[in-house]
Amino acid sequence: MEIHGKFEVYLTERSIVKAVHHLPKPQVLALSNLDLLSGRFPVTYFYFFRNPQGVSFPIIIESLKNSLSQTLSYFYPFAGRIVENPHTSEPEIICDNSGALLVEGHANIPLIKLNFYNLDQCLKGKLVSINPDFPLQVQVTTYTCSAVSLTISFDHALGDASAFGKFLLSWSEVAQNKPLSCIPDHRRNLHPRCPPTYHPLLDQLFAKCTIEDILHMPMTNIMLKRLYHVDVSSINRLQHVACENGNKRTKIEAFSAYIWKILVTAIDKKHTKCKMGWLVDGRGRLCGTQSSMSNYIGNVLSLAVGEATVAELKQGSISDIATNVHDAISKVTNEKHFLDLIDWIECHRPGLMLANIVLGRGGPALVLSSGRRFPVSELNFGFGNPVLGTVCSTIEKIGVAYVNQRPSARGDGSWTVSAILWPQLASALESDTIFEPMSESHLQL
Repeated sequence: MEIHGKFEVYLTERSIVKAVHHLPKPQVLALSNLDLLSGRFPVTYFYFFRNPQGVSFPIIIESLKNSLSQTLSYFYPFAGRIVENPHTSEPEIICDNSGALLVEGHANIPLIKLNFYNLDQCLKGKLVSINPDFPLQVQVTTYTCSAVSLTISFDHALGDASAFGKFLLSWSEVAQNKPLSCIPDHRRNLHPRCPPTYHPLLDQLFAKCTIEDILHMPMTNIMLKRLYHVDVSSINRLQHVACENGNKRTKIEAFSAYIWKILVTAIDKKHTKCKMGWLVDGRGRLCGTQSSMSNYIGNVLSLAVGEATVAELKQGSISDIATNVHDAISKVTNEKHFLDLIDWIECHRPGLMLANIVLGRGGPALVLSSGRRFPVSELNFGFGNPVLGTVCSTIEKIGVAYVNQRPSARGDGSWTVSAILWPQLASALESDTIFEPMSESHLQL
């Protein structure tokens, strides 16, 4: 079936969904120090579902509204507003049940004709429309084949990938009338020590910044948004190569080493060094155990940064580079680092703070975010499991290449990888067989 003309989505309805049970009076939720480090970037997760047999689009919409309303009763900050405190000039969440925005859309093509690889073509203004008045917004889009996509956009001040994963899994459980596996913790109780103290190295990794700094990041390249499939056989092969020297390396460490080695071939020849960064979740590092913070809703992220010379990366083996990756990540996967980071932020408040690497300071770099435990195939909102689920961002200004890894909806150990890349880097990654441009052939449509 040939479709003439370009892909369009017609937005037909907008509704505000409020928590069915809400707080008796509005509550002000101050952001933690680590929330202030994550900025206010929009984060979007999207899921595609086959034609739900025997379920009409109006019934899907009504069911989603009902289950979302119940879920917001547990995740009540997600139904609030984020405003600037006039005294501190820092954002805070007003938990007043203003509600989440739900948008209905109708696409002019069948799902099989969607360009899954080129996210620039199908995201902004089509499958994602960001309204700054709503920290949480959902777009439900139906296709001419009756397939459905669900796009959920969060303000990063609400939380990180772990927090959003808990929300989506809870929504899925509510939709299926299952008991909640997560009782969310909204305390945001990551307080600095008295007096605050930190390792001087943090002054090199992070910086206080302004909105102007963010808007004027030193970008020399067009940034493309792409989606890839990485087969489980490729992942296992990379890990095997990374462990050749007898060192035990994770799949992410092996994958990172592979990317870093390719990254260095796609940078300007004037650079003698190249950096890579990794987002690290502190839930298993703070308070002693993972379980004590497993349901914490908010941001508990830091950034590990590794640096190597161009010569080291070109000449080194995947195993050598994976050791560099392992050593860089190990420096921040401990309680002291996160306590120091909380204190560093305290010493630089008020204001915005970001990692220098994200601001594009210090040369070409790439940041990788791993979501190996993020829910994908297990999600079911009442009309079947997704054939694809991943994360993306509509952000237009970023000073670093970005790669997000999530489990494939296949459930076979393969990965779905979304990326923000400059053209030379995209070409270099696609010149090999590991990064397969996402297409309908990778989905069980």
